[in-house]
Amino acid sequence: MKILLIVDDYVPYSIKIAAKMMHELALQFITEGNEVTVITPGSSEQNNMQLNSIENLTVLRFNSGKIKNTSKIKRALNESFLSLRAYFALYSKLKGDKHDLIIYYSPTIFFGPLVTILKKKWKCTSYLILRDFFPQWAIDQKILKENSLITKYFRFFEKMNYNAADFIALQSPKNLALFSENVKSNRELSVLYNWTNDFKDDAQLIKKDYYRVKLKLENKVVFFYGGNMGKAQDMMNLVRLAKNMSVYDKAHFVFVGKGDEVELVKEAIIKYNLKNIDYLNAVDQETYQLMLSEFDIGLFSLHKLHSSHNFPGKLLGYMAHKIPVLGSINPGNDLKSIVEKANAGLISINGEDDQLMKNAIKMLNDVDFRSEMGENARELLKNDFSVENTTKKILQDIQDNIKK
Repeated sequence: MKILLIVDDYVPYSIKIAAKMMHELALQFITEGNEVTVITPGSSEQNNMQLNSIENLTVLRFNSGKIKNTSKIKRALNESFLSLRAYFALYSKLKGDKHDLIIYYSPTIFFGPLVTILKKKWKCTSYLILRDFFPQWAIDQKILKENSLITKYFRFFEKMNYNAADFIALQSPKNLALFSENVKSNRELSVLYNWTNDFKDDAQLIKKDYYRVKLKLENKVVFFYGGNMGKAQDMMNLVRLAKNMSVYDKAHFVFVGKGDEVELVKEAIIKYNLKNIDYLNAVDQETYQLMLSEFDIGLFSLHKLHSSHNFPGKLLGYMAHKIPVLGSINPGNDLKSIVEKANAGLISINGEDDQLMKNAIKMLNDVDFRSEMGENARELLKNDFSVENTTKKILQDIQDNIKK
């Protein structure tokens, strides 16, 4: 088949997990004998269209304006024009280049119009990989008001995004149930877990000492957080954990990434004089993998007001490196049962600070326990989150619908 992937962030310029996942998906489809093209925004400095070839796939970038690490207003405006800008930059290239399948990733919610146009032109199937419910999560966290004009504006594009899809793939069974209950849609629904092809062999998993030496952590047990630091993550939840754990000399926390709550984290480190936290700016994928190879426990946090049930992509990197998972989630999230059933980590509800600390202390003091959970995390990754399973699931969803 000829497959078109559409995503708002892509390698090699992005460190986001979505960029890595979609690249791995593209490469797996190529391995299976398909032809793949990727459409993704480019920098505001480049020409209107830029064509690159990366590992036997074609990447078409278009001038989108800045949509990452900028003000909310500027991001909203530039994202609103993603489909329009992509259309004018790429349509002459794509109109005669029929594809059999369009796979697009959300967030963002603004590629619906482009998918609709291409679908109509090519008479092909479209498959939406839906990883969060926006604007609902922003309403949950009081960032947006339910009935405000801006919320209605986002809802309009959200609906277009769903209507452009023949299939909508949610990231967990509870998310599928939540979507079914709250969104009026006659689209086919499916569960599609996050994925990776990042299976290291044992030689690659030997822990290095570069960052341990650089940060003077040779004798520490390092709790590592890598990724976006925004309101959805509630970073103060992890800062409170570090503050509570400051009485344990061998426990140290390393936070790496960008986002709306970075300054909040920095201010808290100064305010509470937290010597057991190092904050580092976002790094490229190669550096991030090096960090994962060195540290002991993988952290994640989800805001307690989330109504949806996310599976943070950062967990895939932790599991690939046999790092046990220590997390805090919104109530009802089925991630807890998935991870703890596999004995791959310990997860508590956001707000239960005492339980989160108890889990952290257990991991801190028991190296054999950490090692066992790390091995189990790797097995969970292989069994449920491989990119091979993902391509099979996508094609099986489409095939099953044809038979109906």
